[in-house]
Amino acid sequence: MDQPAGYQPYPASGFPFAPSDQPPLPRPPQSRRRVLAKRIAFATFGLFILLIGWLAISAPLNQSLRPIAAPSLTILSAEGEIIARRGAVVGEPVDATRLPAHVRNAFLAIEDRRFYSHVGIDPIGISRAMARNLTAGSVREGGSTITQQLAKTSFLTPDRTMFRKVQEALIAVWLEAWLSKDEILSRYLSNVYFGDNVYGLRAAARHYFSREPEQLTVPQAAMLAGMVNAPSRLAPTRNLSGAQRRSRLVMRAMQEAGMLTEREHDRLRPARLRVGPRDDVPTGTYFADWVLPQANERDEDGERYGQRTVRTTLEGDLQRLAVRTVRNAGPRGSQIALVAMRTDGRVVAMVGGRSYRQSPFNRVTQARRQPGSTFKLFVYLAALRNGMRPDTMIRDEPIEIEGWRPQNYDRNFNGRVTLEQALQNSLNVATVRLQERVGRDAVTRAARDLGISSPLTPHASLGLGTSGVSLMEMTAAYAAVAAGRYPVRPHGLAEEQGQEGGGWLSGWMPSRGESTRGDRSFEMLRNMLFTAANRGTGRAAALRVATYGKTGTTQDNRDALFIGFAEDLVVGVWIGHDDNRPMPGMTGGGVPAQIWRQFMAQALGTAAAAPLPQVPLRDADKGDDAEVVPAEPAEGTPENPIPVDGPIDPNAPYAPAQPQPGDDRGKPEDADALPPPREDQGDE
Repeated sequence: MDQPAGYQPYPASGFPFAPSDQPPLPRPPQSRRRVLAKRIAFATFGLFILLIGWLAISAPLNQSLRPIAAPSLTILSAEGEIIARRGAVVGEPVDATRLPAHVRNAFLAIEDRRFYSHVGIDPIGISRAMARNLTAGSVREGGSTITQQLAKTSFLTPDRTMFRKVQEALIAVWLEAWLSKDEILSRYLSNVYFGDNVYGLRAAARHYFSREPEQLTVPQAAMLAGMVNAPSRLAPTRNLSGAQRRSRLVMRAMQEAGMLTEREHDRLRPARLRVGPRDDVPTGTYFADWVLPQANERDEDGERYGQRTVRTTLEGDLQRLAVRTVRNAGPRGSQIALVAMRTDGRVVAMVGGRSYRQSPFNRVTQARRQPGSTFKLFVYLAALRNGMRPDTMIRDEPIEIEGWRPQNYDRNFNGRVTLEQALQNSLNVATVRLQERVGRDAVTRAARDLGISSPLTPHASLGLGTSGVSLMEMTAAYAAVAAGRYPVRPHGLAEEQGQEGGGWLSGWMPSRGESTRGDRSFEMLRNMLFTAANRGTGRAAALRVATYGKTGTTQDNRDALFIGFAEDLVVGVWIGHDDNRPMPGMTGGGVPAQIWRQFMAQALGTAAAAPLPQVPLRDADKGDDAEVVPAEPAEGTPENPIPVDGPIDPNAPYAPAQPQPGDDRGKPEDADALPPPREDQGDE
């Protein structure tokens, strides 16, 4: 009888096993890779559980359900003194269910179209944003949901770390579990930042359009929705065109999402502003108004909730000194502006007018006035760059350019003079002749290099300062000459905060600016400014330390300036009327130079000095530098530039006049010192 395959007798009884009774075959041993993969999976799962537990402990989950604290900002001086406090405008909460559909849709279309379908985190939205950013080569779109944006406000620190992003995601899921979608949207709209220190949709609707959020039109809702991406940059009170462009993008997104028909979209036009009155009165000083936007730009994500403190570069003692110096100076009815900065651009004192309470208009940063002969700095820098030297000769003789004949202050001419003498005595005719020699483009380029960004009209009178610029720009240009590096960027925030605001990338970016090391033109220009401040039109500003500077006076004595530097302090002073009325007899070498000297003497702990004897041109005493410029100068550049007298040899020996103060300079006596500083503070 044939036995089935695999038949074996049972050892004890001799009976065979039935096929179903046979013991299972041994399993083959598992590969090492599979064992390792399982262990990694278990370890990862365990770490994930631990991470969730840690986040649940560390993340402020309970806080995320509480009302958000009203934001406020405290601005400190460099020494830590309080300069100003700014409280935000916070409107009453809104109920998303009671808002018109188009108001809700405007925010959903541009911020989170899948809001009602995700669980607080939107993987589809994140993937779409990543794809678009990769295609664009830069960050153009974010993947945060509205719930995640609400979760951000649970943190009181603006740290941008991966750990924080995970915390935000956990809080977003927590919010979705405890609140309804409409409650989340209501909280978001009630607390989001809309620029101008305004928080919440109700406050924003009142501030920008003087109406309640329930009454907003589609274009108005679209403009507000578009602002939350970058509220400081897109605030329509400062950037209306940018806000309108962004609102068009929002309305297009509403159409794409089916929230508007094509016909409705085509009939819409961007909203216009109707700014309402503020409930709170601005507090603080001109400097606080100037530095606040810089502080807000560092929080573009809208993370401005709770108490914030910003340390600035303002030095309290110098600020108080500047206020006292300006308060009683100059003729009645005129305005005075003063700004002081270090050679690296740190603004340490700023007075934008006689009284902040009466006029918060900042004449240091907001006014665009003619700088007069202080602008000649760029003409002579262009000439020195072109190979000329302070002892290069130029003719101070009558000249006509495009029907215009420039005149000197005393209506006289001095024949052949050196460049140093022309700047020292602020000779208009010689300066215009020099400008035409080097070219107006070269003068404009020198101004741009030193940080002038205001429009410069290339008239023949360009070098006499007939284009409007700010006092801040001009003072920073002189700071660049003092520092030997350009351009100098004025800033009001402490350096350490600037580094933090720049993120990790700022540590790897090369510092901008060009050094003048090896460039003798700046060295020669400084020596010419020393001569102008000690022997020329600015000699009323001379101190017992080396003083450098230049006066400026405009047509009909409408503006008078002195800008200069000593040691590491650069100061600009302006006097004028807001309505541009003339000030008979007022020149830059008079009251502005005296104010400058008075402030600098106390700031540097020195005193005024007897000016060095003036070197007369021929037999005339040239006085100050009031310009005679055409009311409407002609445009264009002459085809044949007027040559400078004599050949230009940049390699010829030159021995500049070194700043050599008199023997009595540097003594401890302080003849013109101000009274001891009081405890008052501010610009009011």
